[in-house]
Amino acid sequence: MTVVPITSADLDALEVSWFSALCSDDYRYLGVPDGALRSSWEHCRDILLEAEKQGFRNILCPSSYQVGQDTLSFVAGCAPLTERINMLAAVRCGEMQPIMLARTIATLDHMLKGRLTVNIISSDFPGEKADSSFRYQRSREVVEILKQAWTEETINYTGEVYDFKEVSTDPAQPYQTGGPLLYFGGYSPPALDLCGQHCDVYLMWPEPKDNIKQRMKDASEAAAKYGRTLDYGLRVHIIVRDTEAEANEYAESLTSILDDDYGKLIRDRAHDSISLGVAHQAKARELADKFGYIEPHLWTGIGRARSGCGAALVGSTDQVLSEIEAYQKMGIRSFIFSGYPHIDECISFGQRVLPQLKTCSLPEAYGRVPAETPDTPLGVGDRH
Repeated sequence: MTVVPITSADLDALEVSWFSALCSDDYRYLGVPDGALRSSWEHCRDILLEAEKQGFRNILCPSSYQVGQDTLSFVAGCAPLTERINMLAAVRCGEMQPIMLARTIATLDHMLKGRLTVNIISSDFPGEKADSSFRYQRSREVVEILKQAWTEETINYTGEVYDFKEVSTDPAQPYQTGGPLLYFGGYSPPALDLCGQHCDVYLMWPEPKDNIKQRMKDASEAAAKYGRTLDYGLRVHIIVRDTEAEANEYAESLTSILDDDYGKLIRDRAHDSISLGVAHQAKARELADKFGYIEPHLWTGIGRARSGCGAALVGSTDQVLSEIEAYQKMGIRSFIFSGYPHIDECISFGQRVLPQLKTCSLPEAYGRVPAETPDTPLGVGDRH
């Protein structure tokens, strides 16, 4: 029995995803920059291609104004290089005019033939310090305009931020029926309300399981107000080895030469560094034991040099599988894993754990991906 009602209650498979380090986030030793692991086009592309080779079904392409790749440009560049893996493109709402964003996403969706998913982000832009209520209102309006663009013939929208009248949606009609699935993470009441009304997958960062259960209950209550259910995802780092001792030893080595002042600088430069979710990750580190563990296999050391997702599942193959199974029983259907260095740990997880999991593509499970090219102006529909 899942913790809360979920959209894919009958689904017996998991969407297992990896992470491409577009935002200067790849290390062998945390907090020690390595030129060979810089967020170049070549390196980030190679992470994605290795994830597809290993059998991951999706990959998170994050967004942040740090040295690295622009998310949508990166997704476009990788589209013709891949065949099976989905791409979860992080979109910072308001960064692009919403109707043009709808067209950009629709174009990518056609390029990928339905292998696109979208992570909705609501945070400040470089040089901006906006009130959170304004940011969430802007994000809500962007999402509502995207949905009009993907499901209706014209956009008619009047909000506090945007106002559009009788705009044709022909250029913005997507490949997927109804458009790409929307993933969203956030703990504040406005975030939960936005996710509950409009999004499909509620993403969480690693905390003790009781905390995760409460996050799911809060999100479920927000969705229920709109007569909806959600699916749930967990974004967490991973260190898996043949034995628990080997995994613990590798975890210790990751932070063995970390300068904590530099680690704080890394955390603070991220645009989500003052968010409620980041505060919860910091609280977990404070409550961890002297070795950094908040639960037997949940290690918070990653968060000493990283904003956002700040903990890792650490253990043997069987222990990691048991943890994943426990989360699955709670109702989590989507996992976004990562590890340092990202290519090496992609292979480690791909060889040890992934073959023992039944995986799926959530867009396919939702019936979003048509069997044939759709009847749209970018597909096989009439040109107007």
